[in-house]
Amino acid sequence: MIQIGNFNTLKIVRKADFGFYLDAGTGKTSDDILLPNGNTLSQELNIGDEVSAFIYRDSKDRLISTLKKPLAVVGQLAYLKVVSSTKIGSFVDFGLERDILVPFKEKSYGLTSGKSYLFYIYLDKTQRIAATTKIDSYLTTTDKYKIGDEVTAVIYDFQTNESAAAAVDNLYKGVILNTEYFIKIEYGDSLNLKVIKIYDDGRLGLTPRKSPKLERLNLEEEILEYLKNHDGFMKYNDKSSPQEIYDVFHQSKNYFKNALGGLMKQGLITQDEQGTKLKLRD
Repeated sequence: MIQIGNFNTLKIVRKADFGFYLDAGTGKTSDDILLPNGNTLSQELNIGDEVSAFIYRDSKDRLISTLKKPLAVVGQLAYLKVVSSTKIGSFVDFGLERDILVPFKEKSYGLTSGKSYLFYIYLDKTQRIAATTKIDSYLTTTDKYKIGDEVTAVIYDFQTNESAAAAVDNLYKGVILNTEYFIKIEYGDSLNLKVIKIYDDGRLGLTPRKSPKLERLNLEEEILEYLKNHDGFMKYNDKSSPQEIYDVFHQSKNYFKNALGGLMKQGLITQDEQGTKLKLRD
């Protein structure tokens, strides 16, 4: 039986000017599947040869085959780029001539053309290849990682408290708590993260933060740059509100206070109730 949306090993039974026909295994010549010349990867093919061909439906809903490799097959998760949006949904680049549809009902958030997101590839009721952003149930857990490991993950959901759900290696469930990030994170973002916890249910606790020392040094440089660009003064000090600090520096108040303390110990800044000043060198 032909598996649409996957590779099938099929025999070439006929040749035409525009391509080859593959035996669909039904015993009916009318069911033979076309392999167009443009889909043969310039391979030398003959009647009787067996080929591993990917099967999908063309724009006229006919089964067609290709020796080209798509970016994913049915039943897989894939990080794919959105190429357009229409009244019926969005289309994503699948690596073949024909893009695949993400129906409106399968979009759990808005999709932006030109940006990539993580999708699950499936066959719809009409046996056409389609994609969905509703991927959580297709992710699993793993014991291959330990605390301290660095991983890559794609953001695919947000909880009501803004904690972010992330798919590690596009396969495993992970979470970034809202207290672990002070940068803008959006659906589809691919981030380099560190494992900081392994939950009882197998999910990986993740953070985009570096080591505390490196975070402090980076923030110190950012504060100095800010002061230099604002005539050596800023209204923010260790009494500023957490929201003010986040709005400008995208960091927690605790990290901000530590960075200010480090700069003061180095004799680079001074603080008073008005704010923070860049200390003039003698």
